Amino acid sequence: MIELTIPISAEQILSLHAGDAVSISGIATTGRDAAHKYMVERLIEAQRPLPAEDQRLFDELKTIYRGGAIYHCGPIVRKTGERWSIVSAGPTTSIREEGYEDKVIAAFGLRVVIGKGGMGARTLAACKAHKAVYIHAIGGAGVTSAEAMVEVLDVFKKEEFGLPEAFWKIRFRRFPGIVTMDAHGRSLHEELGKGFDERLAGLLRG
Repeated sequence: MIELTIPISAEQILSLHAGDAVSISGIATTGRDAAHKYMVERLIEAQRPLPAEDQRLFDELKTIYRGGAIYHCGPIVRKTGERWSIVSAGPTTSIREEGYEDKVIAAFGLRVVIGKGGMGARTLAACKAHKAVYIHAIGGAGVTSAEAMVEVLDVFKKEEFGLPEAFWKIRFRRFPGIVTMDAHGRSLHEELGKGFDERLAGLLRG
């Protein structure tokens, strides 16, 4: 298991290869469909100057994401008094963010995208160009993943987006996963997909 601590350097990313088991520690956020649409359409591609609230969040995210990570996840959360905690946090299917992720990686300096199911050619190209990786989290083990999300530090846009779609700012402690798309242009999802297609074609030929 390769241990990564945020902020993660370009050199560390280049030392990783598809198939490596890793764990991640440090501050990151969750982010699903609403978060990605917001980041691209209202922060990255919007005309300047931004409204004050958007500018504050843009600056906050730049600080968190530079050398950092985003987790495709809509966590189940619990509030006790004034404190939030993560109850369950399984990964969301990542391909839904394929239209946005390359722009988010480029604009914010992300090093790690975490989710399930892999992503496509645009994200793979962005990983290679900007020295980032895609990490496949453990599907079907939301409670186990939540145990590595040890502290909720803040939450952004929960009133506008709702709790699952909000940006949850969290502290990871040895969050586990597998590198399935690396900064060298290799995608295990693409390779496995081609293999399955070839096997299916062979079966259909009899």
